[in-house]
Amino acid sequence: MRATLTALLTLLTLALAALMLVPAALGYHRYVIVSGSMTGTYDQGSIVYDKPVPVASLKVGDPITYAPPTGAQTVHRLVTHRIAWIGKDRSGAPAFRTKGDANPSVDPWRFVLNQPTQDKVAFSIPYAGYVFAALGLQWVRMLLLGLPALLLAAAILRGVWRRAGEEAARREAAAAAAAGA
Repeated sequence: MRATLTALLTLLTLALAALMLVPAALGYHRYVIVSGSMTGTYDQGSIVYDKPVPVASLKVGDPITYAPPTGAQTVHRLVTHRIAWIGKDRSGAPAFRTKGDANPSVDPWRFVLNQPTQDKVAFSIPYAGYVFAALGLQWVRMLLLGLPALLLAAAILRGVWRRAGEEAARREAAAAAAAGA
């Protein structure tokens, strides 16, 4: 049972590390979906992995992760929504409007992407973002660090205690043998 639990925890830790490190090494950016605006496609708590693509390659229907323009009626955070419209701004630069799949209407703002590349969703892992969100809580991190340390210390103390008992028993046996001789 103990070996199975240890193997399971090790496997879980390796899977979590792979979710964090492998996509980043391959050039993907990771975002946790924190609202329900894309429910049905990317549910709240899912992780989306975005790959930077040329802005010129974007088309209507592509899901992107971007910072809404200043003054947008949203929380100051990144948004993952689907491109609903592509046009031109006053200067002729490509302009965009997006919409959350679960929202009834398009977002009220238009925006220009000023960088040559833009993060476009490549794939997602449903609900895995809750693990990353939990890791953002101090008490969870303390538990994840403290509990294994406490278990390790207990195992070491148990081994020391057992060896001390065995040594005391050997000394008593030796003393008894010496007294009887």
